[in-house]
Amino acid sequence: MKMFIVDCLGMTVSGMALAAEAHQLKEAEIRSQIIGRTICLAAPMGGEFPLNCHTSGVVDGSGKALCPGKLVQPTDEGHWWIQSDKLCQQFKAWYDGSKMCFDLTEAGPDKVKWVRDNGETGIARIGH
Repeated sequence: MKMFIVDCLGMTVSGMALAAEAHQLKEAEIRSQIIGRTICLAAPMGGEFPLNCHTSGVVDGSGKALCPGKLVQPTDEGHWWIQSDKLCQQFKAWYDGSKMCFDLTEAGPDKVKWVRDNGETGIARIGH
């Protein structure tokens, strides 16, 4: 009887762990939860870096609060698209105009974990 209870508890705990696993966003969820809203990326030195994925396909951002134009162009824009359930973007100047794509996974209320195609990761807050 004792083993039965232990086995049942083990199955319950493992089932809860599976249910708690993060959910990777698919195209429809990216469109409904990300597009048209401000995405605030946590900056390494503190603060947030806002990006806006407009419904028109334009993405823009401003780094003025984090870097007042001394090291990089403080603002830039480009375009975004969704490819294979990944949010992709390409800016005019930032990242030398390179294309980049991100897997997005739920990370709590109004938060996503992003994993860039080069392996970099971070957390972003979804604004309104």
